[in-house]
Amino acid sequence: MAEIDTNGIFNSLVYGQVTVGNIILFILFIVITFILARVISGLIRRTLAGKTEAKTIDLTVKSIRTIIYAVGIIVACTQLKIDLSGLLVAGGVVGVAVGFASQNTLSNLVAGILLMFERPVNVGDSIIVNGTEGYVEGIGLLSTRVRTYSGLYVRIPNDSLFTSEITNLVSNVARRFDYNISIRYSDDAKKAIKAAKRVIEEHPYALKNPAPSVYVDSLGAHGIELKVRIWSPSGFWWDARTELLWTIFKALRHEDIDVPFDQLTVWFGEEDAAKLQSSLEEGTDMTVEEILGKSEKAPENANTGRV
Repeated sequence: MAEIDTNGIFNSLVYGQVTVGNIILFILFIVITFILARVISGLIRRTLAGKTEAKTIDLTVKSIRTIIYAVGIIVACTQLKIDLSGLLVAGGVVGVAVGFASQNTLSNLVAGILLMFERPVNVGDSIIVNGTEGYVEGIGLLSTRVRTYSGLYVRIPNDSLFTSEITNLVSNVARRFDYNISIRYSDDAKKAIKAAKRVIEEHPYALKNPAPSVYVDSLGAHGIELKVRIWSPSGFWWDARTELLWTIFKALRHEDIDVPFDQLTVWFGEEDAAKLQSSLEEGTDMTVEEILGKSEKAPENANTGRV
C-alpha cells in the first residue's frame, strides 16, 4: 500500500505562492475567530447583565465582536499572501485622525468600559458625585444618567465620573445616622437615655448589630446635649431617620423631659442683686443705675432699662 505524502499535499501550490496548507490555515483562523468572538460575546453579556442597560450591553458586544472579526480576518489573510500593508497604513492614518478628532469621546468610551467592570455604581444606586445627588438611571458607554432627588435628569460624562470621588450611599448593607438632642439640666439624663433606647429598640428598621448608642455628649450653654447614633439598612435609611426623631421626642415628653429654651443668666453680685430684688418687690419705677446708685459695681456702659 503506497503511503500518502502529507507534506507534499500541504506544500502543493494552488495559485501563486499559496499552498494547500495556507488555505487550511486560513479556514482554521476564520473558524477560531468566529468561535472566539462568540465565546467573548457571551462572557461579556453574562458579566454586564444587570449592571447596565440592555442596549448598552448590545452595543458593547457588537463593538468588541467587530474588532475580533477585523483582527481575525487580517491575520487569516496573511495566509493567502495578501499584502495588507497599504490598508494598514491607511487605516492607521485614519485612526490617528479620528483619535485626535474624538479624543473626549474615546476617553469617555474607555471610562465607560472600566466603570462596567469596576462597578463603583450600579443602576438604581443613590450616589453623590461632583455635587450632584440622586439615583443612577442608566450607565452607557459614553455617559451616566442620574435622576436627582428633585426629579431632574443629569448626564455625567463617564470620564468625569470615573476620575471623580464617588459617594455611593447604598453600596454598604447598613448606614448610620445621628441626632443631637438637648434636654434641660433639671431633667434626668439616665432616664432620657433609657426612654430613647426603648423607642429605638422597638423600631423595625433600627439595627441591633451594629447596636445603637445614646450618651451624654456635652454640657451645653442651655442644657444637656445627648448624642444618638443609629444604624439602619441602607434601603430603609431615610424612612428610619425621618420617623425616629419625632418618636424619640414624644417619648421624652411622655417622661416629662423637655427641650430647653435659650437661657441667659446676668450676675450683678450679691449686694447689687439684693438691691434689685428689693426694688422689684417694692415696685419702684427706677432705672438700674438709679437703684445701684451708680456704684462702682455698676459698669458705666450698663444698659439702662426700667424695672
